[in-house]
Amino acid sequence: MRPHTYVTRLRWDGSTAAGIRSYSRDHVATAPPAAAEVALSADPAFRGDAERLNPEQLVLMAASSCQMLSFLGAAARAGVDVLSYDDEATSHLALTADPARLGTINLTVTVEVAAGTAGATVRELAEQAHRECYIANSLSVPVEVTTTVVTGGQGDRRPRH
Repeated sequence: MRPHTYVTRLRWDGSTAAGIRSYSRDHVATAPPAAAEVALSADPAFRGDAERLNPEQLVLMAASSCQMLSFLGAAARAGVDVLSYDDEATSHLALTADPARLGTINLTVTVEVAAGTAGATVRELAEQAHRECYIANSLSVPVEVTTTVVTGGQGDRRPRH
């Protein structure tokens, strides 16, 4: 397998001359070749702009997106018809840890599959996807996935850790 290289660019303009409480935390990032610019800031608790994404949210989004992409790939290879995938990712900033860090990332996933698909199969694919997720494998904090399977209007919720 050939190596994959990723590049991002980040830009901040301003001045820190007025001290820690006064400089703007707003900045922008790009990831060529994508043209989209992402407007970022710090968490509002750290004088950031609540209207902009912050780095902690980006970590959660990356873990969530990677799990979904790994799952969809595993499902497609297995011939499982996934109709929708929803995830609510959560974590918390553990300021009392040394060093401060995000705590466990919890992915709460609901997968809708075509009627006749076994819930056990979907859960096995979710576990496989978790093992194969590059982002989860790269993080030092645990990533836990709870998958709810919906088939024909029925729910089947079992945690996967």
